[in-house]
Amino acid sequence: MTEPTTLASWTRALRRQLDALGLDSAALCVEAGLDPSQLDDPNARYPLRATTRLWQLAVAASGDPALGLGTSRHVAPTTFHALGMAVMASGSLREVFERIVRYHQVVSDVLVLELRDVGTTCEFHFRLPPGSTPPAPEAIDAFAAIYVRTCRNRLGRDYAPLAVHLRRPAPADPQPWLDVFRAPVHFAAAADMLCFARDDLDRPLDDGNPELAAHNEAVLQKRLEALQPDTVARRLRRALEQCLPNGEPSAEVLAHGLHLSLRSLQRHLSEEGSSYEQVLAETRHALALQHLQALDCSISEVAYLLGFADSSSFSRAFKRWSGQSPSQYRDNLRTN
Repeated sequence: MTEPTTLASWTRALRRQLDALGLDSAALCVEAGLDPSQLDDPNARYPLRATTRLWQLAVAASGDPALGLGTSRHVAPTTFHALGMAVMASGSLREVFERIVRYHQVVSDVLVLELRDVGTTCEFHFRLPPGSTPPAPEAIDAFAAIYVRTCRNRLGRDYAPLAVHLRRPAPADPQPWLDVFRAPVHFAAAADMLCFARDDLDRPLDDGNPELAAHNEAVLQKRLEALQPDTVARRLRRALEQCLPNGEPSAEVLAHGLHLSLRSLQRHLSEEGSSYEQVLAETRHALALQHLQALDCSISEVAYLLGFADSSSFSRAFKRWSGQSPSQYRDNLRTN
């Protein structure tokens, strides 16, 4: 199994916290096995083992078990590059967390994130992939605090979640966690999770910017694809993105373009748990969301760009994908 990694720029927040405490953050990085010069590379990534070691050294040097909470104050939208900017342009907190779930691997593949509706509440889980090594509990504290601070940036500084669940053991003094989250904090919990009121997540935000969000999503999508194995499904998706404005191509034509027979293409996709029809639908859906967020692009133009014969065919497909028509989706963007 490949060792999980995290953007090196994330470590800059911890270094700022250490420097503010009068500690030598550069020396601690070197001791942990991290190259401080990589912080200047926006795409550099640090392995989990080394970042966990840095957290351990940092807690020992500072004597502060709540160090992760303080570190969250040094995180800005640009810390997480395009994801931070897409989050700030989101039209609701639900959009914020859906984007974090969709693109968090660009920042870190240490955790698996999930947003789950449970009645009138929403649970935001961050859990470990099967068989993986857990990150430092202080890193979990920091991420949880960052998510809550993100909510306050959009809804106001007095905002608080309904509850916070942390797998870490209960600290001797829980007050720093209570002060940051301003909500019940359950330590030694079964899962790391933030619990929100569903109405808060669905409340439209006045400062959403769909076009800015779409621009940064395009950057994130390219970065996400660059981080993942180049499967046949991904190669097919790229080919579809190029061909669709000229009409829907046949699977046989695309297979030829990928230097595969049609049977070979179908076999590879099946082995990857996919199919031509599934990749075609997923590609069209993703492109549709991008094009619809450009409000100067008409629905008939979007249908043309996706290779549909007419706008009614596109509308029927979009309703299957999202449960609403393209015009309803665009009206919601305008409202938000």
